[in-house]
Amino acid sequence: MHDTELILTLTFGLTAALAFGYVTHRFGLSPIVGYLLAGIAVGSHTPGFVADKHLAEQMAEIGVILLMFGVGLHFHFNELLAVRRIALPGAIVQSLVATALGAAVALALGWGASAGVVFGLALSVASTVVLTRVLSDANELHTPTGHIAIGWLVVEDIFTVLVLVLLPPLFGNSEGGLALAVGLAVVKIGLLIVVAMPVGGRVIPWLLNRVADTGSRELFTLTVLVVALGIAVGSSMLFGVSMALGAFLAGMIVGRSDFSLRAASDALPMRDAFAVLFFVSVGMLFDPRYLIDAPLVVLATLAVVMIGKPLAAVGIVLLLGYPVRIAIAVSVALGQIGEFSFILAALGTSLKVLPGEATSALVAAAIVSISVNPLLYRAVGPIEAWAAARPRLWGMLNARRRGLEGTNPVLPEEADPRYRAVVIGYGPVGRTLARLLKENGIVPTIIEMNLETVRRLRADGVAAVYGDAARHDTLKEAGLDRAGSLILSASGLKGAEEVVRLARELNPDVRVLARSAYLRERADLRKAGADEVFAGEGEVALAMTESVLRELGAAPEQIDRERERVRTDLFGDAGGEEKKG
Repeated sequence: MHDTELILTLTFGLTAALAFGYVTHRFGLSPIVGYLLAGIAVGSHTPGFVADKHLAEQMAEIGVILLMFGVGLHFHFNELLAVRRIALPGAIVQSLVATALGAAVALALGWGASAGVVFGLALSVASTVVLTRVLSDANELHTPTGHIAIGWLVVEDIFTVLVLVLLPPLFGNSEGGLALAVGLAVVKIGLLIVVAMPVGGRVIPWLLNRVADTGSRELFTLTVLVVALGIAVGSSMLFGVSMALGAFLAGMIVGRSDFSLRAASDALPMRDAFAVLFFVSVGMLFDPRYLIDAPLVVLATLAVVMIGKPLAAVGIVLLLGYPVRIAIAVSVALGQIGEFSFILAALGTSLKVLPGEATSALVAAAIVSISVNPLLYRAVGPIEAWAAARPRLWGMLNARRRGLEGTNPVLPEEADPRYRAVVIGYGPVGRTLARLLKENGIVPTIIEMNLETVRRLRADGVAAVYGDAARHDTLKEAGLDRAGSLILSASGLKGAEEVVRLARELNPDVRVLARSAYLRERADLRKAGADEVFAGEGEVALAMTESVLRELGAAPEQIDRERERVRTDLFGDAGGEEKKG
């Protein structure tokens, strides 16, 4: 049976993940919890089938590579630069705080100073897989919160690479000293960026274009997978950096080409399955008896991960002037540990610095924090609402942001309300509408959560407000009480119904145009007070209907008649109510 270990591990691991993932999902929990339980079930600490731990770990590494490649496809370098002011200081300060707290726990347990440093560093690194999955499930991966959290984690990964290079000369018998190790680490990362971005940015798109010209979908899929795995492995072997970081850079290169959408849809169907195996492999490391044998160690470790790290992140984000919701969301998302923690722990163990008890505590803390993290992220909104209901606390939390925003944007006080509009979101739709409004003599004021965008708009003379549109003071500052129209142009806007309700309270006469992704969201927005709701699903259906009829040679009158019938079927009657059933 030795020759079938790979097949058996893959089959039983995925089967257990499917079973436990389905059950936990039915109970309203994240499937991640089920995947971890599946790992415990097929691990060596429970009866029954025992999967090959080493094979599972390698397949999990493939999952991390593909996941980071997918993130890189949608996270362009300019987005990383846009959050550098918060990601760079935030990641470094939080890592130092977590390291200090972890070292204090290790010293209290008698592990020694060296073990304390390694243990604290392992606790400081969040899981890439968990973070991206939680943000994706909440539809916030490509929002300001997601950009900050991912940028924060990228800086953490780079910092961890430096640590992995520094640990051997610090605690091992390596020659050359600390200064040489730091210099080599900086050179390696710099060389990787220099080679991957300019050179790869020319070679890889050329290669993808050549393969795409063959018309073979299989060859294109294979090429993208080779690019992802090849750059990840090459980054590790040639430059000594993590495969996850190399895969992220590979995704950024492909994402800058014309093939980013095709790569995301055609070439990464296996990433979710392999990402599941990461959680299974983590669960396989866990011995449930450790929770009984050393509960205080586990609780102390969890306190650092789930209390110390989030509190440090909240303080940093608020200090830099970002909204309370972003501060809470980022801190909660980072309140867990994962794959890099185990890499650091393995290195510390091989250097005979970290005791086995520390590794067990890391695994237990990882499983608990990973399991609870998706549930805690759902509480971000209620936590913000709780803080907002306490004026003194809310004022303290927002004091720094108000101080950094400077003077309010100059609003067109003298203009007639019919010629003033408030636009929420400055993405492609928001930019187009703002331009259209200005060209027709209507002065727009933009509400945006991206601070860099707000600064750029103000520099260009456009009235812009930095803040959460679901807050009364933000809408008031934007001059909604003196505006004729409110346009919700952002896709998947959190709390859109609350925005509409607040707008109606502030200005009962304002005309509200809202955008939604799905038809099922129209009823709630209309009930909240929106005058018009444009659902992406419905508009696509109308456009495709017209295109098909024109292709078939239908007369203009027939096209108009069919469009009205489709519109009635999808959007309801003239009153705007959706049809039942």
